[in-house]
Order: sequence, then structure tokens, then C-alpha cells
Amino acid sequence: MLITLGIALQGCSSVTVEDYAGESPALVPERFFDGDLVAYGMLKNRGGEVTRRFRATIKAYWEDGVGTLEEDFVFDDGETDRRVWTLTPTGPGRYRGTAGDVVGEGELTVAGNAMFLDYVLRVPRGDGTIDVAIDDRMYLIDEQTLLNESILTKFGLRVGELTLVIRRLGEADGW
Repeated sequence: MLITLGIALQGCSSVTVEDYAGESPALVPERFFDGDLVAYGMLKNRGGEVTRRFRATIKAYWEDGVGTLEEDFVFDDGETDRRVWTLTPTGPGRYRGTAGDVVGEGELTVAGNAMFLDYVLRVPRGDGTIDVAIDDRMYLIDEQTLLNESILTKFGLRVGELTLVIRRLGEADGW
């Protein structure tokens, strides 16, 4: 009985980035997010319906240990957007992330092939804005490819999901 209860409770525990510490290839933000990248993604509403698709070009670089990711988005309806992230190391496997439409600072942690980023994004809505909590979970698939799954919540309730693939561009890729 106790074994069954223990197994059942394990299924309820939340996954942490440290659970991926032994996984490879190792995700090193300074290495993966350096140079030109491209991302393809989609946004789903809380019912699971795809509501938007997008492509983003990313110019990433590091100066004096601080990373900058310049993201330029083009959505399927023709809308464009730009976000510039600044990633500042705060300790081993830890970074602070800021951007113009991010409320406060995001917390980024890295272990093994995984990187988790939690932040609040200010999103235009109607004549105003709303703040949406984002739980980004990124996984390095190979040296050139990163998969990102995000859960979007408001008042603790799931309001959407974001899935995207980021690829490093280079001569070997034929891009």
C-alpha cells in the first residue's frame, strides 16, 4: 500500500530543471544563443486551438558576459513584433532575463540539456494590456536545435500554450 502511494505521489511532483542535469547535449546559453537563429512557433488558446503561427529571426550575442537576443517576429496575419532580451548571469546555471515588455525580471535556470525561464509578459489586449505569467521549458535536441514549450497563465489559470523550435543558422545548415 505504501509503495503504491509513493508511486502515485511521485506522479504529482513537479519537474524541475535539475531533473535534467545528467542529460546531453549540455545547453550552454552562451554557446547556443550566439549568432543568427530562426524560430517557428504556434500559440494555442486554453481550449487547445491554434490561434496564431509565427516566424522569428534572432540575432544573439554576448558582450562582457551579458547576452542580448534581438527577436523579430512575423505572425501569420502579417503583424510584426520585436523583443530584445538581456540575459545577465547571476550564478552557476542561473541568469536574470529582462525585456521591454517583461514585467520585472525573469528567472532563468539551466541544467543538462534544459533551460527553464519564468517571467510575466505584458501583452496588448483591446485598448490596454494584460499581464500573463509564462513558464518556458526549453530543451536542447541537438547542437543546432532547441524545442520550447510554454504554459501561459493568468490568475493561476491556464490561458494558452506556446510551442516553438529554434534553429541555429550556419553554413552547414545550407541556410
